[in-house]
Amino acid sequence: MKGNRMDSRLTLVVGATTNPSRYAFSAAQLFSEKNLEFIPIGIKKGEIFGKEILDLNARPELKNVHTITLYIGPANQTEWIDYLIGLHPKRIIFNPGTENPEFFKKASEAGIEVLTACNLVMLSTGQF
Repeated sequence: MKGNRMDSRLTLVVGATTNPSRYAFSAAQLFSEKNLEFIPIGIKKGEIFGKEILDLNARPELKNVHTITLYIGPANQTEWIDYLIGLHPKRIIFNPGTENPEFFKKASEAGIEVLTACNLVMLSTGQF
């Protein structure tokens, strides 16, 4: 399903993992099943749903990121905040357990829409 809508909705799954018991894995699986474009990125190497997990430590240059969906807790976000904001996404989804007032504020001040929501629910109910 190609087209401007899908192309403009590239999502970065931050905290991606090959561990099927993690919510980030479930999110990647839903993106894959719904043919939505996503890039998995994390600190653990591996491949999920035919995509190599990019190394978050390398801070890869990524273009046209529409949404960042977070699966790393606030205690582990600090070193990535400026990098993620610097990708200039349209929105950042803070999944349950990832809420971070400092990150919220910086993202909002940068003109990024901030949502506290569950990506899995959004994808399952067509709200994504």
